[in-house]
Amino acid sequence: MNESNSANQEPTGPAKKVDEDWKKQIEREKAREAAKEPKQRPAGPPTEGGFAAFVTGLAMQAMMAMGEMADPNTGIKRENLAEAKYLINIITMLQEKTKGNLTEQEAAAIEEALYGLRMRYVRKASGQQGG
Repeated sequence: MNESNSANQEPTGPAKKVDEDWKKQIEREKAREAAKEPKQRPAGPPTEGGFAAFVTGLAMQAMMAMGEMADPNTGIKRENLAEAKYLINIITMLQEKTKGNLTEQEAAAIEEALYGLRMRYVRKASGQQGG
């Protein structure tokens, strides 16, 4: 019986030594590199978006130009009403040039953005406080 069991078993030779240390070393190096470098946003345009995201980006720039929100890169609020007016005019031009080619949601989004921006701009330009 002992012989039949040994016949079914694979021959035993020197045990294979698997070196797992290199995997651990790579993980440690990656962790060190990740700790050194601050997390940065990827360069270039966003991978997703569309027309509504584009308009939202312009509206956010206008809000920053009105001093309504801080620049995300510097954390500083600044006011430049001429820039804000320019951006509002750009969004208005986009609305006019795309009329009839937008979905209902896109048309509503641009109308809503423009209304809010224009109201804030008028308050800022007339010297009224509030937001």
